[in-house]
Amino acid sequence: ETLYTCYKEGKKISIDPQQLCDESFAVFGIRACDVKGIEVLDRVFLADPVDSYYQARREHSVLISRACHEPDVTCFCKAFDIDAAEPVGDIVTWSVGEDLYWKPATEKGAALTETVKELLTEADKTGEEAVEAEKEQIRAITGKLPYSSLSLDYFKNTPMQEIFDSPKWDELYKPCLACGTCTFVCPTCQCYDIKDYNTGHGVQRYRCWDSCMYSDFTMMAHGNNRNSQMQRFRQRFMHKLVYYPVNNNGMFSCVGCGRCVEKCPSSLNIVKVIKAFENQGGEK
Repeated sequence: ETLYTCYKEGKKISIDPQQLCDESFAVFGIRACDVKGIEVLDRVFLADPVDSYYQARREHSVLISRACHEPDVTCFCKAFDIDAAEPVGDIVTWSVGEDLYWKPATEKGAALTETVKELLTEADKTGEEAVEAEKEQIRAITGKLPYSSLSLDYFKNTPMQEIFDSPKWDELYKPCLACGTCTFVCPTCQCYDIKDYNTGHGVQRYRCWDSCMYSDFTMMAHGNNRNSQMQRFRQRFMHKLVYYPVNNNGMFSCVGCGRCVEKCPSSLNIVKVIKAFENQGGEK
């Protein structure tokens, strides 16, 4: 996103800040894991100092979540106490057959519901029962998924320094290609770079998504604090499973969406990391 544009006329330089989001918009069909991902981002970008660009978008956004009718085999949101059958959001929806059931959950959701009420019909008892049956079906599916019983006890109960110094990292990182795929499909990764672009009629300063898996990530004149791929690999998973929970009352910054499980070209992902340490801790 563009942050501001600089113009030069002779010796005079002017700066034109990018206008903040000032129109309401809706995100429709967002899943429970991604709503949780936004909560993770909120704790980063709305903490002091507040990111005004992000804040403006959040203030104007309405999240319309949708229960997962068919959770994917790679999902493990249940391990993070996320209910795929009843996601949070400003409005929560369920798909049952050809019907979409709609339930406002916040003031924002109620306000949007009021504007579209002519398109909605009040659900009867049969509809309410259909939604409850849908929830039970979704929970039954998520309970049978391969990673649904993933244990996080090791990361909850082991000192940070012990995890950081574990020799496991030297084994786990080796298949990593440093491609950054895991970071770009992750709903909670928030690292970005800031660059300048000469448009020919002004220089735009913008920020774009970056990856901690890259060798030039956060590199400055003196070099880089994480010089090896093992260190960069460890940083990513320590942040998800240790650093973020330590600073956010135990809340992990992984939401179990399973995208990295599906997309990693080396079949290396956060599930393998968790399982490696889980076994080290004596858990099965």
